[in-house]
This record gives sequence, C-alpha cells and structure tokens, in this order.
Amino acid sequence: MKIRVVSSKDEINTLNPNEKIVHFAFRPSNTDILTLIIKGPQVKALHIPTSYLKSISESTIMYLKMQGIELLKGDVWGHRKDINEYYEIPPELFDRLKQLRRDGMPEQDILEKLTRETRLGSNLIEFILKNN
Repeated sequence: MKIRVVSSKDEINTLNPNEKIVHFAFRPSNTDILTLIIKGPQVKALHIPTSYLKSISESTIMYLKMQGIELLKGDVWGHRKDINEYYEIPPELFDRLKQLRRDGMPEQDILEKLTRETRLGSNLIEFILKNN
C-alpha cells in the first residue's frame, strides 16, 4: 500500500486521480483539502500530522465523513520526499497482519501489537485493518 505524500499546495494539482491515501506534509487549509478531494475522487483517507489536525474546521471534518473519507492522524517517519513521492507501507506489515489473524488474535490486540511493532500511528493501522 502506498501513501502519496503532498508537501505543498502546488502538488495537489499533480495528483493521480486514482490515489487512495494522501499524506499532507504541510498545514492544509480547508480549501486545500477540498481541492484534493476534487482532484482525487477515489481518496479513501487523508493522513495528517497531529499538530496540523487542529486547524481543520468542523465543517470540513463533517464533509469528509459524509464523503466516506477517513481523517487519519500521524506522520510518515523517515520518508524523503526528494527521493520518492510515495511512502510505502512495508509489505511485511500485511504478512504479519494475516499471521496474527490466522492465529485468532482479536482485532483490538492486533491493532495494539502492530502499533507497538511499527512506527505507524494507530489510526493508520486501524484503517489498514478495516481495509484488508
């Protein structure tokens, strides 16, 4: 699974319309979020650093919910945008998820375990659990 990292307003216009998850590496305005939704009609989740999340208006949050788009908080640690515009979630995470499910571990325990084992936020892990 790949997360498209957007580090400026200008990059919103270069989005592939098939993007599923987008990470904002800058503080987006409500207009930036709505522009992104228009440019990427298949977006299922927006991943935003916790400190930036506080500046998102309630009306934008409500609009995202109505559109079925999840607002996830967290960072993409160690990602270098100058090397690749995508952050890739390690395939090993999905293998580990399948193994834990085969072992019969409850979803909440899987969420806690994978959050501890990875540097990914619990919101993102929860999104992955729901969609895989």
